[in-house]
Amino acid sequence: MRDIAILIISLGIIFISAGLFTNGVEWLGKKMNLSEGAVGSVLAAVGTALPETIIPLIAILFGVGDAAHEIGIGAILGAPFMLGTLAIFLSGGAVLMFRNRRADNYPRIEPDPHVLRRDMAFFLIVYTIAITASFVGHVLKLVIILGLIAAYICYVYKTFTSGANMGASSEIEPLLFARAHGDPPLFRVLSQVVLAFIGIVVGAKFFVDGIAHLSASLGASPLVIALLIAPVATELPEKINSVIWLSHRKDTLALGNITGAMVFQSSVIPAVGIALTPWRLDPVALLSAMLALLSALVIYLLIRYRGFLDSRVIVFTGGAFYGGYVLAILFGLV
Repeated sequence: MRDIAILIISLGIIFISAGLFTNGVEWLGKKMNLSEGAVGSVLAAVGTALPETIIPLIAILFGVGDAAHEIGIGAILGAPFMLGTLAIFLSGGAVLMFRNRRADNYPRIEPDPHVLRRDMAFFLIVYTIAITASFVGHVLKLVIILGLIAAYICYVYKTFTSGANMGASSEIEPLLFARAHGDPPLFRVLSQVVLAFIGIVVGAKFFVDGIAHLSASLGASPLVIALLIAPVATELPEKINSVIWLSHRKDTLALGNITGAMVFQSSVIPAVGIALTPWRLDPVALLSAMLALLSALVIYLLIRYRGFLDSRVIVFTGGAFYGGYVLAILFGLV
């Protein structure tokens, strides 16, 4: 119970700090006279990805022994797996739930095909390369690390130069450290960003320790605990935005929220794991990666050859892949 309490409290710290960080970094982008597209696609994206990014970093850099590496690898692989299966399952379920609002195109989900094809193609290629790094030597791993980082930079560049804005721009909420100021001073903006980052790091450290203690208490693999708990706790709540957008028929925003996170989590974060851990993936880890790739392949083929997603198909595939994996773990099949 103490370990579970530590996990809950640490997650609370992480979420509060991430909210402060996102709010502060939006204002920082405004102070730097960046475009709203740059703020939304880069700065704000970093803020929402921080919890699931910091957790494996804290585990790898400050953890002790093989368990720390397992927690780090589990958290790294868990995010693409959860996004490609459970988050997609919930998106399809949202369309079924709100079918009365989508009577004319139910059960279709119709995001911008170009955006979804680009994101899924990138994910399939880059994540496959990241998994392949488990079977190569040190020299090739270094090449893969550089390639993954370069690929994400290329993706960001293409996103900025494509000219496709993801939905209408929205006003920035007041700075939480200066609600009374319509134009808060830069010092307060920087203070909020720095303190929020510290809060995320502290919360992540307690979260990693809680996972290590919980896995020891249950006699379970730290990798499995981190792979299943960390991404669901840190990533899934943010994807509730997709459910809200789908209820308002903003399909490109909804699916882009998921696939854009998959792009980031399949390139930059695995590059860190490959660089700082032995990156030897056991069958449990490899199965999660294969299922994430299979789910992404289904989405890619649907959008490429049909131009839309059938919510019933992605509910079935996402639910089957995620549920099947959990059952395989519970029954000791892997």
